[in-house]
Amino acid sequence: MTKGILGRKVGMTQLFSEGGELIPVTVIEAEPNVVLQKRTTENDGYEAVQLGFADKKESRTNKPAKGHAEKANTNPKRFIREFRNAKLDEYEVGQEISVEVFQAGDMIDVTGVSKGKGFQGSIKRHNQSRGPMSHGSRYHRRPGSMGVIDPMRVFKGKNLPGQMGGEQVTVQNLEVIKVDAERNILLIKGNVPGAKKSFVKITGAIKAN
Repeated sequence: MTKGILGRKVGMTQLFSEGGELIPVTVIEAEPNVVLQKRTTENDGYEAVQLGFADKKESRTNKPAKGHAEKANTNPKRFIREFRNAKLDEYEVGQEISVEVFQAGDMIDVTGVSKGKGFQGSIKRHNQSRGPMSHGSRYHRRPGSMGVIDPMRVFKGKNLPGQMGGEQVTVQNLEVIKVDAERNILLIKGNVPGAKKSFVKITGAIKAN
């Protein structure tokens, strides 16, 4: 079964283990999620559980979203995601999911939208090497050859300058260091995608050993 919860990235801090090791951790605030809908094979062609996180202002909510939330007896949500491979029998519409679905030591995958970096060159965007920076060189930070002569065009997928960041990124096999149920907080070892206050999706690791 896939365990999962939605949360908000607060920032980073650090802890010390019992052996004195310094552990960098990301703080995720995950106030109770609400089950908004259960997707079934008969109705939708697949099985999933839809969770909602963070109340949305009523002035910013349209009628379909209000009606969808009312079926679960809750307020419209800002962040809604679905979790596949969940045991539907264990969930009910309107049920609240807390951080206690995870325990310290669990391995998880975290999905978020990476920080936007704007328009960047191929060196920063694709980690390409630069040319000599000496006076006689005429090649410093350009992308390099555009391709061979024969096709007379640039092939699709060539690493070129362009928009960097602002993409959905998943970091796999991160460890849960601590679960604070009273404050609805997860402490996760290492860093996760996104800026502070951005929303993230946390699931049980699919590649955990």
